[in-house]
Amino acid sequence: MSASEPEGPEKEWWDDPRMPWKGRPGRWDLVCWFGIVVMGIYSLVMLPLRAYLVVANPVLQAALTGSRSALVVLGVVDHPLWVLGLVLGILSLLKFDWIFFLAGRLWGQGLIDLLLEGRGKRARRSAERAEALARRYGVLALVVAFLPLPLPRTIIVAAVAIAGMRWRTYWIVSILCSIVLQCGWVTLGFALGEPARVVVEAYADISLWIALGLIGVVFVTAILRSRRKQGQHAEPAEEDADTPPAPGRTDPTSTP
Repeated sequence: MSASEPEGPEKEWWDDPRMPWKGRPGRWDLVCWFGIVVMGIYSLVMLPLRAYLVVANPVLQAALTGSRSALVVLGVVDHPLWVLGLVLGILSLLKFDWIFFLAGRLWGQGLIDLLLEGRGKRARRSAERAEALARRYGVLALVVAFLPLPLPRTIIVAAVAIAGMRWRTYWIVSILCSIVLQCGWVTLGFALGEPARVVVEAYADISLWIALGLIGVVFVTAILRSRRKQGQHAEPAEEDADTPPAPGRTDPTSTP
């Protein structure tokens, strides 16, 4: 294209085939998109704080993350605000899932592809099993997603939405599961009692080092992924540079 020819219109940020929607996003598309972005940032910020807050302030930890460990600690130490921590923990467990349910209704399979982008083979296999479970069993799969099993709850929530689960069904099952599960963790803490207090106090002593270790893992993982992507982009360029020109064509960089 010559310098005098006008360039084509610049594409909008949302006009990208990698985006989960088709065409211009609507209001609820943007709500889901920015909600997922905020969730990612929130999870990253909370990662180093989990190990510290679970002992230093389990009520705050339960409110921020719905952490089952924090709820167990509330029972173990017989915290005076354990009822408040339990209620906040129940609500916190539900704070982000509805975004993925709504996105599943809006984007369909595009949401699953978005959630699996950049994941390894093992994560993809786990997500595929979770998706198949959700599509086949519906409500039962949603119940299983709340259990402490190595299954990605976001994938299951998205899959049951794609399969056509109603909003009312989703909320009833999610609220009941959250209440039963979080109450179970606090009850476990009370049942463990004094013997578990020693473990909790020992954990408090090393929680800062655990938090620093988690930060290091996050940064090292991000650096390694960045280098791997750069290497993948560099390989095709090197191959093109070594490829000889086709017969009948001259190399524009050569001199006569």
